[in-house]
Amino acid sequence: MTSVQVYDPAMCCSTGVCGPDVDPVLAAVAGFLHQLKERGVRVDRYNLAQQPIAFAQNSRVKDLLQKEGIGVLPLVFVDGELVFKGAYPDEATRQAWLAGEKTNQP
Repeated sequence: MTSVQVYDPAMCCSTGVCGPDVDPVLAAVAGFLHQLKERGVRVDRYNLAQQPIAFAQNSRVKDLLQKEGIGVLPLVFVDGELVFKGAYPDEATRQAWLAGEKTNQP
């Protein structure tokens, strides 16, 4: 794994980890992405509310949004391949990725 791109739904901040009621899934994903960066993986994370141009510039993301609507978010790409649609990687998948294992993504 050399690169990960995450296309998030509209959130109040770049990670969604803000305010008094933090979603534990978003906190776990933010920590996971930080760990990947520390291991040399290129991580790009886009928030629909803050970076809508990034969604429009990626033809696969744009097509999915047009066909399925914003409920398709989040989208997670690994090395250019769509591996998660409508959900973030679960804990087992995140741990496998950190261990360098290939997993059968949905």
